[in-house]
Amino acid sequence: MTRFDCRAALIAMGFVLVALVWNGTAAAQIRFAVTLPAGSAEKPVTGRLIVVAHRRADGAASTREPRQMIGMNGPPAFGVDVENLRPGATVTVDSRADGFPFGLEQLPAGDYSVQAVLIRYTEVKRADGHRIWVPLSQERAVGPMFPGNLFSKPADTRLDPAASAPVALTLTETIGPIARAPDTPWIKRVRIKSKILSDFWGVPMTIGAEVLLPKDFAKHPGARYPAIYTFGHFGEPFNFNPDPASDTEDERRSATDANVKTGYQFAREWMGENFPRMVAITLETPSPYFIESYSLNSANNGPWGDAITKELMPYLEKRFRLIDQPYGRIVEGASTGGWEALALQLHYPDYFGGAWVFNPDPIDFSRYQLTDIYQDDNMFTLKVNEWQTQEKPFRRTREGQPLIDLRTLAALEAVLGSKGRSYYQLDIWQATHGPVGPDGYPVPLFDKKTGVIDKAVAQYMRENGYDLSAHLRDNWATLAPKLRGKINIFTGDMDDFYLNLAVYRFEEMIREKGGAEYPARFEYGRPRKGHNWHHTDWAGVVREVADHVRKTAPAGAPVEQWNY
Repeated sequence: MTRFDCRAALIAMGFVLVALVWNGTAAAQIRFAVTLPAGSAEKPVTGRLIVVAHRRADGAASTREPRQMIGMNGPPAFGVDVENLRPGATVTVDSRADGFPFGLEQLPAGDYSVQAVLIRYTEVKRADGHRIWVPLSQERAVGPMFPGNLFSKPADTRLDPAASAPVALTLTETIGPIARAPDTPWIKRVRIKSKILSDFWGVPMTIGAEVLLPKDFAKHPGARYPAIYTFGHFGEPFNFNPDPASDTEDERRSATDANVKTGYQFAREWMGENFPRMVAITLETPSPYFIESYSLNSANNGPWGDAITKELMPYLEKRFRLIDQPYGRIVEGASTGGWEALALQLHYPDYFGGAWVFNPDPIDFSRYQLTDIYQDDNMFTLKVNEWQTQEKPFRRTREGQPLIDLRTLAALEAVLGSKGRSYYQLDIWQATHGPVGPDGYPVPLFDKKTGVIDKAVAQYMRENGYDLSAHLRDNWATLAPKLRGKINIFTGDMDDFYLNLAVYRFEEMIREKGGAEYPARFEYGRPRKGHNWHHTDWAGVVREVADHVRKTAPAGAPVEQWNY
């Protein structure tokens, strides 16, 4: 063999080795073999398979299963799509899987508790003609915790890239139904089928509410009451709990931090003799893309605004004797709910009589957290100068210390679901605000790997009214007269998610368009007040709303029973 032949042979051998490593047959790596056992499903399953690896400290067991820890502060997780997985089949999860906070090839050797969960998808044929698979649940739960999901028992094992065999996991368990709390004399729960949403999604869709009744509601059958529609509290309206045992030290600490009352403290005021008689309502509107619907009509998410205002609210007004006029409908919310409350007030200005908005999700997309989606090119990085870039944080402490950056959060959402189906924060923003792609799924605002922003999507968001600041600016002549005195916005100056920045821009826009005297209220918590800061406690919010309703009731309106 000549020197040339030897070199050619070595090169050829190198290509073979590279190919073997690429195919995963020779490279040392951690792998998981996840089996859907025979008899565990009536038909093939399509969904998202996630493996979670929680490090065991000194062999100690955790009080929670790994699947229950998935999240921004959770352990490493790795996800792959499965399509038509038949009972008895096995799926391999390896370095090709999406990984958080890094790829599987970077997971260090060690002792772990590992667990697999399979999020089931439902095939729907939407009214727009698209046939897609989505995580669909009518329950208030995050994607990995949906009833009907399959999961393995936690397995304590040693993970080592040098191991020759994959770690075997079997999906033997099923998440059961979520128990619904019974009605009480104060809290009533309702759920109705939405024809509007069912027609759009091609499957039965329901919407619901938890209704907090005022004192002596049953004693005054002829009375009609104003309603405060609360958004984003993930539970009973204003955290109402008449059980004194619920007033724990942890709840008192959390309530004090946000400048609100505990559930028991609020309940005592609500049930008191001299408290305004109103009805507080929390909507239950889980969509196929998130635990909250975001309450507006959306090309991807569906006609939630119409379903809420044309179906659910009229039903509630009739059943619970609510005032069916704009002055009697007030929207209130925090965080996600803050965006929903302001969005409903701006997009349905003749339907609602006022909005109390706390630390809302971005309401001005020139401050989509730390990004101007119209001017900036990248969601993840800030170009400081020709030589330096910095990663943009998603969350910070109230002293300004970054905790998790946007790139890492995007990696988590990529693990939880492809095509916008993570059931998490960045994806629901894009599903709500953005256009539908040719495949029927949301067109992302930015690439989850590189952070590059799609300016066509950004423009769509503005043109369709999801940038609430731009929507009000562009329609000022029509909206401003209808919104006078109705907007009340509150945020801490060190919001954990930088949401105060968009509020500043929103106020600047209003002062520019309407002048310093335009009646819109903005209050900022200082110093170092973070996410979910309130300017007053929940009882104080209700009292403010009651005063507002009395002042804005039209001339000649009958004296309502609530006004005593």
